[in-house]
Amino acid sequence: MLYHSTRGNSAPVASSFAIHKGMVPGGGLFVPESFPRLEPGVLPTAYPQIAERILSLYLTDYTDDELHDAVAQGYSANFDAASIAPITFYDDTTAYLELWHGPTAAFKDLALQLLPHLLRAAARKQGSDKEIVILVATSGDTGKAALEGFKDVPGTRIIVFYPKSGVSPIQEKQMVSTDGANTAVIGVQGNFDDCQNMVKEIFNDAAFTAELAAEGFAFSSANSINWGRLVPQIVYYYHAYLAMTANGSIGMGEPVCLAVPTGNFGNILAAYYAKLMGLPVSKLICASNANRVLTDFFETGIYDMNREFICTSSPSMDILISSNLERFLYSVSGGDAERVTNWQNGLAKEGCFSIGKDMRSAIRGIIAASSISEEDVAKEIRRVFTAREYLIDTHTAVASAALARYREESGDVTPAVIAATASPYKVCQAVYDALAHEGRADDEYMIMDVLRDITGVVIPQALRGLDNLQARHTRVIDVSGGREAIRSALRPGA
Repeated sequence: MLYHSTRGNSAPVASSFAIHKGMVPGGGLFVPESFPRLEPGVLPTAYPQIAERILSLYLTDYTDDELHDAVAQGYSANFDAASIAPITFYDDTTAYLELWHGPTAAFKDLALQLLPHLLRAAARKQGSDKEIVILVATSGDTGKAALEGFKDVPGTRIIVFYPKSGVSPIQEKQMVSTDGANTAVIGVQGNFDDCQNMVKEIFNDAAFTAELAAEGFAFSSANSINWGRLVPQIVYYYHAYLAMTANGSIGMGEPVCLAVPTGNFGNILAAYYAKLMGLPVSKLICASNANRVLTDFFETGIYDMNREFICTSSPSMDILISSNLERFLYSVSGGDAERVTNWQNGLAKEGCFSIGKDMRSAIRGIIAASSISEEDVAKEIRRVFTAREYLIDTHTAVASAALARYREESGDVTPAVIAATASPYKVCQAVYDALAHEGRADDEYMIMDVLRDITGVVIPQALRGLDNLQARHTRVIDVSGGREAIRSALRPGA
């Protein structure tokens, strides 16, 4: 299996090269040359075995032993659910896929507990003797998940940039309290898009890359622009489908809808790739919060980031530049790298691009998009808890409400899986407020305890005791300070 650039500016490469580099030098993302067919009925039911099978189809220059070891280390005692990603059924046709049982209580753990092992093997295969520097831009959850995955991993450093005022207090405390000799966490005076653009520019800065290479460092990424981060996400959609068949909600081969809270487009892209592989998916529900840039795009064919950036109660989705949309457009256009390049150039220069009627027609049958207001997010949290005493977070509520709206407007009652991407305790203030209980606690840590008392929902181990942890990372920079911050992180005391 070889990997091509979405912009046609790279020769085909092996998976270990794509994972080691993270993104295409000079711009563009690596995509597989094909999508192998894999019928869900031939798979085992255990999550690690599903992962090994799917990874083996794409990472063909890895040995079976390398993949087995990576999966065994990635999906071990660091998850608090035996099934890794359990499903909770709301009713016979609707299920929540709980992707938050890992060490940071968010869905990013499903990939980022695995990626460090894939990346170290990739470095060996590429004959690299340089220390790998993982650069991460995070809108909230990727940062902590990446820190936990790479913390104290030999031969790696990890530097996380996050929007100083754009994450929840719990998310920020998780990151800045991280220990580990190879970690750095840096706040940025800006939003997530500013962080993401800064990291992309650094990746594409040949002079800066050469400067650090001379000192023994090589950049890579833990964001979903890295294929090694994205491919493990395919696994849990197959896992969910098998759970639906085991429950009797569907028969093997019958279709499902997948509703996914969407910001950077990586999670829903993995669902789309599963569909291309043969998973019976009838519709993908692309659920956005009040930052409705994707909803507008799917409705009009025009991607326009020239708009107000809104800070919402679902901060991991507060994004105006959805990086993985580039991979989706490459696929739907039939691998037309020239068109993709033109669209991305338009986005970089003018903040917008238009895909045309042919692409709109091709996309219409695949994705239904919806934007959910802050008021409706709160209503959905309250509705689900009142009906089933099941507590969901704000990001999951966006997808849950979008599915309900899609069903009402389309009349489509196909059984559906909702990606539950974070523990409700990650955004406990908003969840607490949504339940409309009187009185207020003094801080988010007290709110966690109150929320536990009124709902009976256990606080994940990953989020207990955060109030007792000290902030170890306190640096804050403006958007022009990324390179100097990296130099300081890699040269402590210099």
